Amino acid sequence: MNYSRRQFLGALGAGTVATAGLSRSVAAQETPVVRMGNNYFDPIGLHVEPGTTLRFEVAAGAHSATAYESRIPAAASAFDSAVISSGGFEHTFEEPGTYDYYCIPHKSVGMVGRIVVGSPGGPAEGSPIPDGDVPDSDTIVERGAVAYGSSADGNATPGGGMMGPGMGRGPGMMNGGWGGGLPFVGGALGLLGLVGGLIYWALRRGDASSRADDSAMETLQRRYARGDIDDEEFQRRRERLGEDQQD
Repeated sequence: MNYSRRQFLGALGAGTVATAGLSRSVAAQETPVVRMGNNYFDPIGLHVEPGTTLRFEVAAGAHSATAYESRIPAAASAFDSAVISSGGFEHTFEEPGTYDYYCIPHKSVGMVGRIVVGSPGGPAEGSPIPDGDVPDSDTIVERGAVAYGSSADGNATPGGGMMGPGMGRGPGMMNGGWGGGLPFVGGALGLLGLVGGLIYWALRRGDASSRADDSAMETLQRRYARGDIDDEEFQRRRERLGEDQQD
């Protein structure tokens, strides 16, 4: 009975190891993809393990994935897809370290990327990349991949920094366009409303004052007609009301 139990546990353990090995094998066969679009690599920062084959795939336009020969590990071989407008290019990264690369036709506009194989290291860690910006290597390792449209430290940069695919601002979009004009329009409408209210208040006040003056004159005339005041007093009060109306 004990021998059979040991046999069972041994077989179970062997099956577990085989399953784990199969899982690692399947994971190793997965090919990460970096998309090459309009002036961007996405993800702009990627962490892979040594021996990983990476595919650079054209999403739009014509681009290249070309390593800076002076910014890759000393024992590594430089890669260069040349300029392609369709399909993709694959390269296997064997040597650990940091690899910086660029697009030949769009290097001047900052189309660059970084790949960390295993752990950061090599010449790329000694100085900033000469064209554009890439995420910090530690951030790349921590996150696994940093999407284009993030700042050099891996944080999103809404309203500034590198713009991701589909994130450009067109005319009339919240930055000097229709959206940016809304606060001005609202302020102008509010000012017009205030001015209109003041004019309405002044007119109503004038009407009220006029009605009050008319009422005072009618009251004075009634008192004079009843004999409550004499001619001299009536004349004096009427002149005073007339002066008030002129003011």
